[in-house]
This record gives sequence, structure tokens and C-alpha cells, in this order.
Amino acid sequence: MAIVNRTPDSFYDQGATYAEDAAVRRAHQVIAEGARIVDIGGVKAGPGPVVDIAEEIDRVVPTISAIHQQFPDVLISVDTWRAPVAEAAIKAGAGLVNDTWAGYDPELLEVAGQHRVGYVCSHTGGVVPRTRPHRVHFDDVVEDVIAETVSLAEKAISCGCPEELVLIDPTHDFGKNTFHGLELLRRVDEIVATGWPVLMALSNKDFIGETLDRAVGQRVWGTLAATAWATAHGVAAFRSHEVAETVDTIRMICAISGQIPPLNTVRGLA
Repeated sequence: MAIVNRTPDSFYDQGATYAEDAAVRRAHQVIAEGARIVDIGGVKAGPGPVVDIAEEIDRVVPTISAIHQQFPDVLISVDTWRAPVAEAAIKAGAGLVNDTWAGYDPELLEVAGQHRVGYVCSHTGGVVPRTRPHRVHFDDVVEDVIAETVSLAEKAISCGCPEELVLIDPTHDFGKNTFHGLELLRRVDEIVATGWPVLMALSNKDFIGETLDRAVGQRVWGTLAATAWATAHGVAAFRSHEVAETVDTIRMICAISGQIPPLNTVRGLA
């Protein structure tokens, strides 16, 4: 899942794809690099200037429409917690709703179900959208994540979302600290064992930065290490800024485990 931010203040790219043409070019690039899903977001996840519903729609819908027209076979995801935005995005061509705020708007899941599109079930521990965690505590973060995401997944199916497009996301950094993020990876087998496909958004997150004491622009290697670990333990999808590097990491782990063959084998065979 490639990230395309229609925001001027993204923590990572600082508005590199805020302009419409830049966002579409980015979509072309990541699809060529191997992305199977393109995730379009119009509001920065963290604190920042208020973006109302109308402005969020104006940011994401033209991009979704353009990508859908040019790549009709690519699954487009809309990163939003608001039902009206999802409604407009789905009509423009989105086939997946990435609700990173765990059902904060209860009508969002209903919209996804009514339109028979996919839904990402997240975990935030009840945190309000666009706020940072503060002294959060879980008796068992993995149990809490499983309970909340599986409950949402079952609700998504009952609302009409296609089962093959319902994913659960432990949602690193959202309502969690670095120790929680590491434990989610350490015990990822338990999350995978739920039977729901697991999506992880690890890319350049703060828990990686704090673990390695690295600034935002220096977290790629930590991200890829976490991605390799999660791939080896059965995680199904990764939301990523560095698509080519992530695809290579996933492909290498899958080749080592025997799930896929090498792409080009000539050495010692001729």
C-alpha cells in the first residue's frame, strides 16, 4: 500500500505530493514500483491546521478520480475517518476505506458496507483524531488490539464489506508508545492468528525513530527491518513511503521462505 498525501504538512514528505499533478505523478511511480494499493489521504494524522470536510474532499477526490481513470485495475484506498469524505471518494473510484481512527465516525463503516468496498479496521485505544498519545496504558496491548480490530472486522462483514477486503491494522503510534509498538511486532503471531489479513503501517514511524534515535529522514533501514520481521511472521500488507525498497524486502523474505521463486536465475545454470 503506497502512501500519497494530498497534504501540505505531512510529517514525512512535507507536502511533496500536495499539488494535484505531483500526487498523480507519485501514483504512476509507486504503481510502477509494485504497489498493489494506492492510499490517498487529505489530512495530516497529527495535530495541525483544521481541515474541514469540504476541503478534505477537494483534496482527495480529484486525485482518486484521476488515478482510477488511468489505472482502473489498481485498488485505491482513501485514508479518512469521515463518512462524507468516504462517500465522495468511493463514488470517485476508491475501493477501500482506510479508517485510521478506529470507527471514530460510526457512519464511516456503514458507508463502506453500503457501497460493498473494503475497510481497514484500526486500533487507537479511544484516542481522538489528530491527537498524540499521552501516558497511555494497556493491561495487554496485543489483547486490546485484537479485541478492537476483530470486533470492527466482524461488524464490517455484517455491514456488507467484502470479507477479502477487510484488514486489521494494529496502528502503530496511534494511541500507543514505542514499547507498545515493539510488543505488537514481537507478538505479531498472535495478531496474524486471528485469521484476518493484517496490514501494518510501519513506515518511518516515531516508534522506529525512538528505538534507533533517528530523525524522520533516517528511519528507512529501521522500517525495512521491521517490515522483514513482520513479513516473515505472516503480515499481509504494508503501508509504505519507500515502495520499491519495501517490495524488495517482502519479495526477498518470501523467496527465502519458498513462497515465491527468484525473478531472474542464470548464475551457475547456463
